Amino acid sequence: MKTILKISQLSKVYESGYEALKKVDLDIYQGEIFALLGPNGAGKTTLISAICGIVSPSSGSVTVDGHDIITGYRETRSLIGLVPQELTLGAFDTVWNTVNFSRGLFGKKPDSAYIEQLLKDLSLFDKKDTELRALSGGMKRRVLIAKALSHEPRVLFLDEPTAGVDVELRKDMWALVRELNKSGVTIILTTHYIEEAEEIADRVGIISGGELMMVEDKQALMQKLGKKHLVLDLKQTITSIPESLQAYHLKLSVDGNQLTYTYDTASNRTGITALLQSLSDQGISMRDLKTSQSSLEDIFVSMVRKDA
Repeated sequence: MKTILKISQLSKVYESGYEALKKVDLDIYQGEIFALLGPNGAGKTTLISAICGIVSPSSGSVTVDGHDIITGYRETRSLIGLVPQELTLGAFDTVWNTVNFSRGLFGKKPDSAYIEQLLKDLSLFDKKDTELRALSGGMKRRVLIAKALSHEPRVLFLDEPTAGVDVELRKDMWALVRELNKSGVTIILTTHYIEEAEEIADRVGIISGGELMMVEDKQALMQKLGKKHLVLDLKQTITSIPESLQAYHLKLSVDGNQLTYTYDTASNRTGITALLQSLSDQGISMRDLKTSQSSLEDIFVSMVRKDA
């Protein structure tokens, strides 16, 4: 796969001494959806701001389609679109005028047909003559996306695109991101909503304390780090886990009717067969059993705790 965005040893240290980014290395592939996952203050927005030229990096380099963001800033700016986290829009301009104006800021020739199609794709065309102050929060976010796409960028950054929106609108935004991606736009989104990364991303990066802790294909990450849980519904209530079963690190439910065994999916031996035999030896019978897989949220919380 072609690398469209290359980040090498990127660091940002503020005058106060605060190190917001710590030698970040990352390659983004053309046509993918990449989710940068991390808690508030992890460095997500700083990383995007450095790539987009809003914040000056202290060291390291970034290239977009081979163009350096500093020496070739004109080229890189034209290749990048940014949808900021905050709803930064004027109040009295119309949807059409603000999107059209954004296109002109990048030196692009007027193209009414493109702007019209863009607004239609974002379900904004019927609002083209509406003043921005009259739009809902969800519509304003769509206008921000239209502004970011007005100059036909190849890479789109979405900084917390669904922050503060309801669940229904969040799902609409996910569908919109997929459609943009199908049109050939490479998308990098930052989020602290685990389900957002799990739902739409091809790859996931986990950042904490300014350090990129891991980058993996989403499914590979869950397979590699995910744990499976075997939940055993017992025929009879038990008050405690027998001493002979302590090695399995079982968890007993509050009501004493359920045992949970956690095992590594990547291990050659899960230990389930031995566990079931040990339970039988103790005279503990099961009514039912089921398995469940760790979610991306479980993995994320586990990694951030380790870093802390």
